[in-house]
Amino acid sequence: MDRVDIVVAGGGAAGLAAAAAFGTLGLRVVCVDPAPEDGPDPAGDLRTTAILAPGRVVLEGAGLWEGIANHATPLRVMRIVEAGGPRPVRRDFVAGELGRTEFGWNVPNRILRRAFAARLAALPGVDLRRGVGFASRLAGAEEVVVGLTDGRRVAARLLVGADGRHSAVRAACGIGARVLRYGQKALVLAVCHETPHEGVSTEVHARGGPFTLVPLPDHEGSPCSAVVWMTDGAEARRLLALSPEALAEAVNARSAGVMGPLRPVGPVQAWPVVTLTADRLVARRTALMAEAAHAVPPIGAQGLNMSLADLGALVALARERPGGIGTDAWLRDYARMREPDIRLRAAGIDLLNRASIAGAAPLRLARGLGLRAMHDLGAVRRGLMRLGLGLDRPG
Repeated sequence: MDRVDIVVAGGGAAGLAAAAAFGTLGLRVVCVDPAPEDGPDPAGDLRTTAILAPGRVVLEGAGLWEGIANHATPLRVMRIVEAGGPRPVRRDFVAGELGRTEFGWNVPNRILRRAFAARLAALPGVDLRRGVGFASRLAGAEEVVVGLTDGRRVAARLLVGADGRHSAVRAACGIGARVLRYGQKALVLAVCHETPHEGVSTEVHARGGPFTLVPLPDHEGSPCSAVVWMTDGAEARRLLALSPEALAEAVNARSAGVMGPLRPVGPVQAWPVVTLTADRLVARRTALMAEAAHAVPPIGAQGLNMSLADLGALVALARERPGGIGTDAWLRDYARMREPDIRLRAAGIDLLNRASIAGAAPLRLARGLGLRAMHDLGAVRRGLMRLGLGLDRPG
């Protein structure tokens, strides 16, 4: 039986980042990923991830930023458009007002995974095992013995569950989760447009959920953006069945013309929209992070950035108290550092999503008034930007 410091269950972006961060500290890490090494070509995955400034700090500390920097498109302005009323209401939230040149950077998910895996390969203390998943745990006072799907066992001081919203680690710990479903799906596609995006991420609200355009690098000489279109399940199924010409017409109708004519490129993908919060973040010798601990609708670029905040807390504790990794007191401090922020963000994104779904005219009018109020008072505007970036966290 192998003995290491940490076992990370989950080979998505969050799990790979965790393995790299702990490995950079000189800890011995086993990271297991049930996806086979020769799985589907990730080039078909059009999803992108916005990494906000605090998340970049975590990635830099793990030696991960260098591998994605050349593929990261800056996000300098967050533009919100309320298009559901008689007249569109548009307000810009500008990074420069906080003394920053960017709020964050948008990166294709396939680039993240490729760069993160390359970093792990360069860390001698990290063992990435593809095609192997978490099977069981037996936690004692001094260590946790982790059973793997290939029949092997690994003993560690800490097990980190980063294995997604259907987390097997969470289930093995007997930790429940509260799940809110909205009957929505998020359609993901890429579009080209004549108007340069100039680092502006635009979120258009009308009915059924936000329609968000996030800057990408140019595609075949044309400005390009990623689209995340949240809508109800029946409408999502209808849109997925459209011809390319009809889909382009629907995309342009929903965008309210904010970037001029849009031309979809590549396939369209659909993903369920839920809010999930684990009942607790820790069990004996075990910590949950990322979507094993929380998942939110794709609003405000909170997804991976909440996961990186989890990782930042775990790394800070490991750096400050390396001898205490995985002890009850160490894990209690991790929960104390993260639970208030997770609750606040999950509740806030849930509220924003429910408001964006509203179709009744009075509610759409109220959204426009709310947008004006949030933006036009300078102190409120700056406070919201700081909170959204994670610069002001509770806990």
